[in-house]
Amino acid sequence: MHDTTALLVELGSVILGLGLIGRFAGRIGLSPIPLYLLAGLAFGEGGLLPLGASEEFTAVGAEIGVILLLLLLGLEYSASELVTSLKTQYPSGAVDFVLNATPGAVAALLLGWGPVGAVALAGVTWISSSGVIAKVLTDLGRLGNRETPVILGVLVIEDLSMAVYLPLLTAMLAGVGLAGGSIALLIALGTVGFVLYLALRHGRLISRAVSSDNPEMLLLVVLGLTVLVAGVAQELQVSAAVGAFLVGIALSGEVAEGARKLLTPLRDLFAAVFFVFFGLSTNPAEIPPVLLPAALLAVVTVLTKIATGWYAARRAGIGSRGRWRAGGTLVARGEFSIVIAGLAVATEPRIGPIATAYVLILVIVGPLTARWTQPVVAKIQAWRGKDGSTGKGGGSTGKGGATGKDGSTGKDGGEVPAVRPAPTAQELAPDRL
Repeated sequence: MHDTTALLVELGSVILGLGLIGRFAGRIGLSPIPLYLLAGLAFGEGGLLPLGASEEFTAVGAEIGVILLLLLLGLEYSASELVTSLKTQYPSGAVDFVLNATPGAVAALLLGWGPVGAVALAGVTWISSSGVIAKVLTDLGRLGNRETPVILGVLVIEDLSMAVYLPLLTAMLAGVGLAGGSIALLIALGTVGFVLYLALRHGRLISRAVSSDNPEMLLLVVLGLTVLVAGVAQELQVSAAVGAFLVGIALSGEVAEGARKLLTPLRDLFAAVFFVFFGLSTNPAEIPPVLLPAALLAVVTVLTKIATGWYAARRAGIGSRGRWRAGGTLVARGEFSIVIAGLAVATEPRIGPIATAYVLILVIVGPLTARWTQPVVAKIQAWRGKDGSTGKGGGSTGKGGATGKDGSTGKDGGEVPAVRPAPTAQELAPDRL
């Protein structure tokens, strides 16, 4: 078969298969990410039917997928929102980092991966999946819950932290040493600070320069600018993903909304290709030996994420029920964990299988903990005679609070009188991966 013909046949089959997988995942209420990973495992090296002709195109598509994932994520936030989240949620962000990065780092050192592997696996276990969590909140009808802004604040800090973490990891993977890593970190911090300053002070001018009434022109300008900045960022060892994220932050208003609508289908396509490519680069035979350490790591980090959400909600004055809901919702890992593992796999190949197994476990468990953590805790408390039915401690009968869609009371058991504004649809768009 001619090379071009084989490429078209393989590529068409892959895209069609991804579409069918996505539809199936939607029918059963599951994130498509684990199914994309499984598809990559099935058709990669050592799989059922290895793909050869489309491998190079898939690799390029995976790079574009990462860039679009981070661009659309940046478009969800304005610079002022990021600054506000940093000011109010930084203690929760610090606790999040310590509780959830430490298990990954310790596991990597116990496995003998060294400092670089420890930093990489720490990132895999640290970062929650913004896309999966946004979808779960929408499906459970919790967008208006009082703990939702707390969850969003933790996610924003994690996303922004990637602008510092990814350049540092990239420098370590390149083996540039302490001096080179420090320079890369300074460049990253300077770039982030400069972009935030431009976005805060001159965001309207930037958006006006990019703006166009013609959707085609807007798509071309935003996409071209993003890829260009990503390439320059990669050359400066800042990471292409971070460059794309900063472009998204710099755009605001109608331009950001228009770009989001135009680029979301492209993001979904190439992000799916990215997850498949990661699966393609992992030999399925390497998964069973790491299932036990991946499962143990998953159990530990489920508990640490629940603790993170509980602490963050407690700082915000949320009652007991909302604290447990916040903790359970933060459990899911997904796109960022795979991005980090994808960067590290060339230097530390052993991280690929364990990261794949880890994400597969938690992207399935995450929606379950979001739904059942608070009810299970309530059952345990009831069994121990501490269910709070008298109204003390977030009980099941609040003081006049209306029952929400998730069965919670409007004032979370009447513990906190203030009602926080619900996040906007842009802040938690259900179509984010």
